[in-house]
Amino acid sequence: MYGIQGRLTALFVVIVTVVLGISGTYAQISLGQELEVSNQRLREGVLTRLQTSLPSALWDLDKAKVDNIVAAEMLPPELVAIRVYDTSVGLFSGKVRRPDGNAVNVENERAIGGSPVVADLAYRDAGAAGSLKPVIVGRVVVNFSREQIDATLAAEIRRKVIEVLLLDLILVVALALSLRIVFEPLKQLRDGLSELATRGSDEVEELPEKRRDELGDVIRGFNAIQRKVKSIIRRTREAEDEARRAAQETAHALDDLRRTQESLLQAERLASLGGLVAGVAHEINTPVGIALTSASVLRDATEQVRQSVEAGMVKKSDILKYIDTAGESTTLVMNNCYRAAHLIHSFKQIAVDQVSEARRRFELQEYIGEVVASLQPKLKKSHINVSIECPADIVLDSYPGALAQVITNLTLNCVEHAFDPQMEGLIQIRVRLEGDIIEMAVTDNGKGIAPDMLDRVFDPFVTTRRGQGGTGLGLNIVFNLIAKQFGGTITVSSTLGQGASFVLRIPRITPSHEDSDEPHADAPLHA
Repeated sequence: MYGIQGRLTALFVVIVTVVLGISGTYAQISLGQELEVSNQRLREGVLTRLQTSLPSALWDLDKAKVDNIVAAEMLPPELVAIRVYDTSVGLFSGKVRRPDGNAVNVENERAIGGSPVVADLAYRDAGAAGSLKPVIVGRVVVNFSREQIDATLAAEIRRKVIEVLLLDLILVVALALSLRIVFEPLKQLRDGLSELATRGSDEVEELPEKRRDELGDVIRGFNAIQRKVKSIIRRTREAEDEARRAAQETAHALDDLRRTQESLLQAERLASLGGLVAGVAHEINTPVGIALTSASVLRDATEQVRQSVEAGMVKKSDILKYIDTAGESTTLVMNNCYRAAHLIHSFKQIAVDQVSEARRRFELQEYIGEVVASLQPKLKKSHINVSIECPADIVLDSYPGALAQVITNLTLNCVEHAFDPQMEGLIQIRVRLEGDIIEMAVTDNGKGIAPDMLDRVFDPFVTTRRGQGGTGLGLNIVFNLIAKQFGGTITVSSTLGQGASFVLRIPRITPSHEDSDEPHADAPLHA
């Protein structure tokens, strides 16, 4: 058993070690973050320069220019390899760093280490400036190495450990020399206490009271109270036994309570999941059915044209009719598959943290029209009309897939909750530009929202149609997308019997996020 001197020394050593450890950990984390930020900037810079300079050279099949660009980007030691692939011939050019630091042409792709980052190379023809989608001419694969970051962090850890050990050693020596003066007299008192605690006789032997310092006062106080210690020890042992039994009973009760709590939580999760599955299964039935019907129509029309061609009786009117049928069918298939994909994504995205998808510039009026058109299979079953008021010159630099999900959820929320079956209604989507802020209002003239529900409409699992297709996730997903993905705000106002209005305000140019460079696996699909 360690004495007070040893414990006090250990306490000081632990305190100093913990303080230095916390300080070193903070410094290590800060250094790691700085190195990660620097490495991330290097990655973004390399990919940006490659995506800017390579497409034109790859479009012209200028291998020498591609080799020069790749060789110039291989200068930083963090780059392990750069490979450029053409859409037709495969590997077009590449450099890999050897152990001696020199960059050579890629010969064996399997031997390339590091973490790869893949980026498409898009070429925009100067004569097609109005095109929304550039031509993908290839892709570039860049392998980065973390060896320098790991080596720097390891060296910093070694330095901190050596510093802590040296300080602990100095502290132990200093305390051993200084505390000896105090703790030598305390050994006498310790021996007396040990004898009192272990002796089975009622006879009490007092300690000598020769000292006239503070420790002498302590010994005299000990002599004054030691007669009572034995009875106290006896009562304490009895209390310990009782406390031990009570602790065992409490432990059993706590285990029972934890098991009960886990059962309740599991039951609640299963109940919520059952409601979600029912809602999603009901909602996804319509777009899948329409897509299947459209595909069947397209197959029948194709068979008819094939038979006409084989019989040599094909006419221009048959071809034109087939083209119209194919266009309408493929549009319905794509729109409803897009809707089904978003419904599945909504089911998985109970709490949207951040939707990561490719951003681009697009015209808002045209895009809202496309989203509303994709909802026609749902709207045509009701007596609800949707009107769009949006200036034609508003161009967003944002995430179209996420915006489509917001518009879809708000519109379908009005359809499902604002109107009774066979009830005629109107949903208005009005957009206006205020500087660099887009204000979009989705308003209906339906039943309105009850006051007790108005403050909770954006909470998850809040719905008035539980078991009837409503999951309570639509508006929660909208709120998270507007707040976290677009950096905007959304408000709701309603009067019973006069409809409801959702007003969202988002920047025209969505702020970029450092951690959204790579697409997320659960990002919404594009139409």
